[in-house]
Amino acid sequence: MNAAASTQQPLRMSADRPEPIAIVGIGCRFPGKANGPEAFWQLLCDGVDAITEIPSDRWSIQSFYNREAGTPGKTNSKWGGFVDGIDKFDAGFFGISPREAAFMDPQQRILLEVAYEAIEDAGETLERLSGSKTGVFIGISTSDYNQIVSARDGRDAIDAHTATGAVASIAANRNLRAPLSAAAIDCSISSVSLA
Repeated sequence: MNAAASTQQPLRMSADRPEPIAIVGIGCRFPGKANGPEAFWQLLCDGVDAITEIPSDRWSIQSFYNREAGTPGKTNSKWGGFVDGIDKFDAGFFGISPREAAFMDPQQRILLEVAYEAIEDAGETLERLSGSKTGVFIGISTSDYNQIVSARDGRDAIDAHTATGAVASIAANRNLRAPLSAAAIDCSISSVSLA
């Protein structure tokens, strides 16, 4: 690094001088087996409606459906958008033990996979980004998985991995040493990351 580079100040955003934004890498998971940007684009081009009836391997519609809205513990819809392959997470690839992976919210599993794909799509590596001035900003809010595991297993489910696998604040803090932020402001996380 030369002396000029070491004294250079980072660019700052201001309302009177907007900075351009470039998307240099992308990864995604969407219902309808759209597991990547090309598959998602094809789904859009083909006009596919990826909303389906609840698959039987997700949950029993007989146990949870009631046509009356507001029935406690029930849903009044048999339809939803379902992402495939949430059980195919390669914990070892990400340096996560099988025990910890079992407690990880599927949101965190998918987030790791999609973030890795976006980094790879950008032609970067985790090794090159680790310790750099790269920020990670995640919009995440729901914690349904933690509630399901707690209701199913009760106090027996609580161990050292329960909190890290289900708490949204840890989602941005895996496998990259950089400025990190996870915020329960899903729709505006892009604005927060620019601030």
